[in-house]
Amino acid sequence: MFEKILYPTDFSDVAMKAMEFIKRLKDAGAKEVILLHIVDKRTLESMAMSVYSTQDAMKIESDMIEGARKEMNPIEKTLKDAGLNVKVIIEKEIPFRGILGVEKRENPSVIIIGSHGKSNIEEMLLGSVSEKVVRKAKKPVLVIKR
Repeated sequence: MFEKILYPTDFSDVAMKAMEFIKRLKDAGAKEVILLHIVDKRTLESMAMSVYSTQDAMKIESDMIEGARKEMNPIEKTLKDAGLNVKVIIEKEIPFRGILGVEKRENPSVIIIGSHGKSNIEEMLLGSVSEKVVRKAKKPVLVIKR
């Protein structure tokens, strides 16, 4: 049913909770997980405006991507240990647009996403990224709540 899973993560607690659901789907026929992290290009652009040189901006971007890689490694290992094939993707984009772009390119069976990310706002029903993905995705979206 859900052989190929797109799993966007921002490394929040809810995103990590989603990983437990993904591991359980292995028994239901899941074979591959596309582990995705989007570095928000708006953050990079605003940081670039506040530093003194292009070289400083490039260093910040490089550090953010390297930090994401380091956080992805244990997640990738856990999913592989569960018997899943894992493809790791790190992109610079506006998060919901990046997720939808990878959905279009990779054609997953389902997107599994946490309801709230690191910028959690209590009053919101869903986080803005997960809400936009639910509304605009072509594939089914499984939203994991807190």
